[in-house]
Amino acid sequence: MKLGTIIIDDEAPARELIQAFLKDDDEINLLGTFQNGFEGLKAINELKPDLVILDIQMPKITGFEMLELLEHHPIIIFSTAYNEFAIKAFELNAVDYLLKPYSKQRFSEALSKAKDKKLSRQSESNEVSDLINHVKENVPGFLERVVVKTGAKIHVITIDQILYLEAQDDYVMIHSPGGKYLKQNTMKFYEEHLDPKHFVRIHRSFIVKIAEIDRLELMEKDSYCLWLKDQTKLKVSKTGYPKLKQALNF
Repeated sequence: MKLGTIIIDDEAPARELIQAFLKDDDEINLLGTFQNGFEGLKAINELKPDLVILDIQMPKITGFEMLELLEHHPIIIFSTAYNEFAIKAFELNAVDYLLKPYSKQRFSEALSKAKDKKLSRQSESNEVSDLINHVKENVPGFLERVVVKTGAKIHVITIDQILYLEAQDDYVMIHSPGGKYLKQNTMKFYEEHLDPKHFVRIHRSFIVKIAEIDRLELMEKDSYCLWLKDQTKLKVSKTGYPKLKQALNF
């Protein structure tokens, strides 16, 4: 049975080179090539390939951001020119990691691993989920944007658009001037990956942008609520109050 494969890379020469490497392989069924994460995401969910050869640094959304939005979970081979991404998380969870420029022999080695993984019937869904979790936990520095899929639409929310975040069971609701967006993640993740100079966790259910705070009101003894500039009213917990005091320097 042939390995249904797609290529996602924003550089035409890179796509053409991979196509040339795959041309004479009778075990590969090339389903298509795509030049950005939006097109690639749509193709993966529609075509349901066995294997995706994926660039990481692409315009619009990165390869990692695209992986977070997948409904179908294929085997992944990363192909990129950026060696700062070659860390244990990817080596452990992707089938292979190709650093551009690479030879046909090196490419063939990665392809053999993908074929072996498919034959061994290992759970690609679990492996991609593990990869996504590893990527999330190893984000370098602070977040600059969040990518969310709602229906057929993909929204790229920059950090300066976020007003506050609200816990919703296993999800986080991101509130912005453009609307509300549900993202499968934890409040702990955002508390650790949003710049504390700009965001503060005031309650187990709320993280707010400091610049959006309008006023703090005492409701009853040791009980406070926070008003944002858009007049949203949020509860402040006993553990959140000291963090808020520190963030506002009062």
